[in-house]
Amino acid sequence: MWVHPQFDPIAIKLGPLAVHWYGLTYLAAFGMFLWLANRRVARPEFAQAGWTRRDVDDLLFYGVIGVILGGRLGYAFFYKPDYYVHNLGEVLAVWKGGMSFHGGLLGVLVAMALFAKLRGRTFFEVTDLIAPCVPTGLAAGRVGNFINGELWGRVADPSLPWAMVFPQSPTLEPRHPSQIYQFIGEGLFLFTLLWLYGRKPRLTGQVSGLFLIGYGAQRFVTEFFRQPDDFLGLRALNLSQGQWLSLPMVAAGIAIWLWASRRKA
Repeated sequence: MWVHPQFDPIAIKLGPLAVHWYGLTYLAAFGMFLWLANRRVARPEFAQAGWTRRDVDDLLFYGVIGVILGGRLGYAFFYKPDYYVHNLGEVLAVWKGGMSFHGGLLGVLVAMALFAKLRGRTFFEVTDLIAPCVPTGLAAGRVGNFINGELWGRVADPSLPWAMVFPQSPTLEPRHPSQIYQFIGEGLFLFTLLWLYGRKPRLTGQVSGLFLIGYGAQRFVTEFFRQPDDFLGLRALNLSQGQWLSLPMVAAGIAIWLWASRRKA
């Protein structure tokens, strides 16, 4: 079996300045978003609708604010509500760690709704543009999780060729490298699916709906291999908190896609 390499979480250190790998993965995520979104707005259907590169820059700014605030608030109230209700001063202490994808998604949706209102566009015009550009950022985040040796998987059969021991885990048993599973699922697979689907003009809302379906479904599956948070464990029906949060995403995605398909172009 494999043993996690125990990477140094600090990529570059110059005197008192330390640059962490996880921070670099965020920079990579933002850079890939800019590159992909600029390719999207250059397509005829977006260019004719008045989208510009400046819009992409502004979308990134709104998105960064949304993902940080939403991710932190989501972690506080989805995963540790009892603690943060009595420690409200720590809710925004992002430097102490703890981010939730589902909270980050809600934060981004609020930010995109504000952007759409200020620019006189519909909400789904905005989300259809950015949806195929998001999975590469999710993939980058999972690379950061793997480098840090965090969010490891559940105990695996020792005969599994890629089973891995994570020294940070409570036991030295071989585990599923669930960060890699999620890198493949919510990163490579979801990106390929949405990018190919979004290459052709679609009815407003269809690309956004497919994103919710695709992410929610793959997250639900990969959670079977990811170790649940110690302070939560498994919830009803032996499903994790992440799985219960993903089910509404799939339902909402199906509803949005069907609604969009029945409307006129």
